Amino acid sequence: MIGMIMPELIKLYIRSVAIGFGIAAVFVGVLLWSGLGGLGDLVAGSSAGWLAVFMLWFMNGIVFAGVQFAYRIMSMAQRDDTPRGGMKIMDLQPVRVEATARKQNNAQRFVQRRR
Repeated sequence: MIGMIMPELIKLYIRSVAIGFGIAAVFVGVLLWSGLGGLGDLVAGSSAGWLAVFMLWFMNGIVFAGVQFAYRIMSMAQRDDTPRGGMKIMDLQPVRVEATARKQNNAQRFVQRRR
């Protein structure tokens, strides 16, 4: 177990999580510094302000880490330049169809007279 090498995907995940939580720290710092909605003053004036900042950082860190990891995984995909499905363009031609009127029964005549 000591000599095992960490798989590349795990390294990628750990790097993405670190970057995501770093971005979250910058985001929360800018959010508090800008005073958006008086959030900085609210946190500074509360005895549990540090808990609010921690929760804000942690929850945003989870989101940003997930987005960072998804972006990195999606960017690893190979480009597929083959033609895709889509609608096939067909040469449509009009066709004549004979239509005959049906004989109306008494119930249909009654409905038409009531309108």
